[in-house]
Amino acid sequence: MHPRNKHNGRYDFDLLIQASPALAQFVKLNAYNNTSINFANPQAVKALNKALLIQYYNILEWDIPAQYLCPPIPSRADYLHYLADLLAETNHGKIPHGNTIRLLDIGVGANSIYPLIGNREYGWCFVGADIDATALANAQQILHANAGLTTSIELRLQATPTNIFKGIIQPDDFFNLTLCNPPFHASLTEAQAGTQRKWQNLGINTGKSKAFKLNFGGQSAELYCNGGEVAFVSRMIEESIQFKNQCTWFTTLISKATSLSSVYSALKKAHALKVKTIDMAQGQKQSRIVAWTFFSTK
Repeated sequence: MHPRNKHNGRYDFDLLIQASPALAQFVKLNAYNNTSINFANPQAVKALNKALLIQYYNILEWDIPAQYLCPPIPSRADYLHYLADLLAETNHGKIPHGNTIRLLDIGVGANSIYPLIGNREYGWCFVGADIDATALANAQQILHANAGLTTSIELRLQATPTNIFKGIIQPDDFFNLTLCNPPFHASLTEAQAGTQRKWQNLGINTGKSKAFKLNFGGQSAELYCNGGEVAFVSRMIEESIQFKNQCTWFTTLISKATSLSSVYSALKKAHALKVKTIDMAQGQKQSRIVAWTFFSTK
């Protein structure tokens, strides 16, 4: 993980239980005689997230509705730390802090995790956009329940689901960065297969049970879209041309290495002046950030 990531190393469950006693009921010794939780249990993962947010980010109130995506906080923090490094490249090597830095989170979700961590770590301001009004309502509750967030984080509904930046970026907006964790599956079937592989890696035999199909975390828009991440990111790149003077860096996560050639082709067609690929790894999971700009960054 990134060297500034607070979640390098094993979780300190004793410390986390002190921060959030509700976590204790889910903490057990695993097959390797290590203290852990059952990561296939969504309630356990949610309890862990709550404890992490309290202990490390002073987010005292946080919850998400059932069946909404419960994000892995360490990897979400990693993305933000690499973005901070990207901003430092055009700031004399110094990471900029404070509310003059504005980021746009595409697909902020019910959990609002990127704005929460980014604001607490660096003091940045965020606009979070989503097509799901229920998700935004929950995110707004989180902001109201925690001191200092409503003045730093704004939520906007994307009224046209096929649009990404259109209708969200207003004429007087300027963003230092955009970020996005796009839906990378192409269909519900593919999303379920990916979730089954994840559960099997955790030692859970899901079989073909109906319960498995209904209980993976995430709403459809969080998990898949027609064409998968290549189609989504290609559309993002195409729309970024229209707003090229209103954002320094556009960025997105890319889950599949096989998607990169198509993404690079779209960026070449868009005439991006500079493209960067930042590799990330969390355990066995490999991913990367692709960033592009239409500004001269010399």
